[in-house]
Amino acid sequence: MKGMKPPADKIRTLLFKAAAERRIVRAPLMGFPGIRLTGSTVKIAQQNCREHFRAIQALYDKFTPDVVFPLMDLSVEANALGFYTVFPVDDTPTVVKSDVAGATIERLSEIDISYDARIMGYVETLRLLSLNLPKEVLKGAFVTGPFTLAALMMGAENAAMAALADIDRLHTLCEFTTGVIRKYTRNLVAAGAEAVCLLEPSAVILGPEQFREFSVGYSRRVITECDVSGVSTIYHTCGNTTHLLEEMVHSGVTAISLDSPEAGIDIDGVMRAVPPSIGVMGNINPTKVMLHGTVEEVHKEVAALLDAAGGQPNFILSTGCDLPLETPHENIAAFMQAAGAYRRETTKGH
Repeated sequence: MKGMKPPADKIRTLLFKAAAERRIVRAPLMGFPGIRLTGSTVKIAQQNCREHFRAIQALYDKFTPDVVFPLMDLSVEANALGFYTVFPVDDTPTVVKSDVAGATIERLSEIDISYDARIMGYVETLRLLSLNLPKEVLKGAFVTGPFTLAALMMGAENAAMAALADIDRLHTLCEFTTGVIRKYTRNLVAAGAEAVCLLEPSAVILGPEQFREFSVGYSRRVITECDVSGVSTIYHTCGNTTHLLEEMVHSGVTAISLDSPEAGIDIDGVMRAVPPSIGVMGNINPTKVMLHGTVEEVHKEVAALLDAAGGQPNFILSTGCDLPLETPHENIAAFMQAAGAYRRETTKGH
């Protein structure tokens, strides 16, 4: 209603509560390891919402994180638009052909992705999570970011070149992809998503000016819609995006999600640069530590990361990206236990 402030978003509510309890918010990006708990496959879970829900519920029941996400999938929107996608039995789908013969933006604009079977499946998965998991658990959702979806449609190299030499064409495409993402986001929010994570891995190839123009400029439209509904927003990038940190912070999102130290992310420096009003999610290495490390190494890495984050109340313990299917469950348990054992002391000099 006019004159009323939007409701407080769930991420800030979680951070406030955790700070009062001197504990850490635990939000590992995990979905695929749940498939092993239910005996399903990636292909089945991504095409059957009940199997998908069962995998995420199994993860919650076993590890009780503060935040849950569905399976991370960068192919959903592009596949809904007809782009050729390969579906391995136990690996993430991949858009392998960045071209639809004879397709134009005008024709693609006629496609209502809300009726796509896989889109509907992800939306229904969120609905099931919202209905069946405890109220205090934040239910997150993933959408592909506007530049990354454009890069999937035209090819990553072509998108990178267009950002410098074919600006009008790229703007036209990002305008289109943003419309697609906004429609998907509305469906996810209506189904119960309390946080929407924009996945922009392709944006690491951009400079700050191009990132502001072709990612932030369009992502803000999604962020603004979510703000009105009291839904949190997260910017997730891959690789060393230190050069894009300031642009991400000023995008209006509730939190930023960053890659691991091996990608070049210094969490101590990040915590010094990011204002306390913005959450920082990260950044345990999902392969080196979580997949291939020992339980002792996981404990050590989590403790070191929490020390580096300086006990800041805006820090959210997470992984640098989605955990692989084969991640040992004992390592996930170690991740959660190390976080549970940590108690914030007085804030260090950040």
